[in-house]
Amino acid sequence: MADNDWKKRLGVVFSTNPDFTYTQEEEEQVQTLEPSRQNLIVAIDRKGRAGKQVTLITGFVGTDEDLADLGRTLKVRCGVGGSAKDGEITIQGDFRDRVVSLLKDMGYKAKRGN
Repeated sequence: MADNDWKKRLGVVFSTNPDFTYTQEEEEQVQTLEPSRQNLIVAIDRKGRAGKQVTLITGFVGTDEDLADLGRTLKVRCGVGGSAKDGEITIQGDFRDRVVSLLKDMGYKAKRGN
């Protein structure tokens, strides 16, 4: 039943061929760059968040697992919540200066955005 997941096949036209097997292309994960080659931008964002401030870290190149690990580390070090998805890390609150200094201590090239 694992190969018959209908959510992955939305938009596929029905086939009357009884021997037809649906195959999908797997997305290739990008290799994670070493921290000294990462150019991260730390900015503040309020759009779509009912006026609440979040610190947004963009520019990460790598796998989703490495992004989640970096996001988890930053959330713990700042003592707040947040999320890491779609190549961006969101930290609740205005922690731009602290996040930039933490990233530089970890060896990343980080600069403060707006």
